[in-house]
Amino acid sequence: MKLIKTRFKDAFLIIPTHFEDSRGYFYESFNQNVFEDNTNIQIEFVQDNHSLSNKNVLRGLHYQKPPFEQAKLVRVVSGCIYDVIVDLRKNSQTFGMWESYELTSENRQQLWIPKGFAHGFLSMSDSTQVIYKTDNYYNKDSAISIRYNDPHLNIKWPIDNPVQSENDLKGISFLNL
Repeated sequence: MKLIKTRFKDAFLIIPTHFEDSRGYFYESFNQNVFEDNTNIQIEFVQDNHSLSNKNVLRGLHYQKPPFEQAKLVRVVSGCIYDVIVDLRKNSQTFGMWESYELTSENRQQLWIPKGFAHGFLSMSDSTQVIYKTDNYYNKDSAISIRYNDPHLNIKWPIDNPVQSENDLKGISFLNL
């Protein structure tokens, strides 16, 4: 496992070690001992989520208010996403900043998103499948959707008019958190 630091404290890309030969490939997508040894973060996942998205579907930006915040480990099993995280930790030096990552089934990179971040992704290919583990359960009453095109965040998405859910279309401004 190789860790690549991001601009955010405690958020990073993970490149798992994989083995490839004439039969195909194999990699361990998660091993708690290896994860904790490499990150010094103790984690207990309680929920796995799996989404299928068509091209140009944008899911997010999603966030859960305390005490239902979620840390996430995100990976793509088919296709490609433009993945965005936004630091919502008010005491952080990077509060309100965002960063994007391209996660694909080919590069096998995974994104570790600590608690306190909004998360969203844009499907860049047809039939994109994303799997992510969370350390807290989904709680409908604490779930917030932030507008993907909030001018205060100024996120540079690769398309102008993504397909969104009804809920995401009603997203709030970053300033109203």
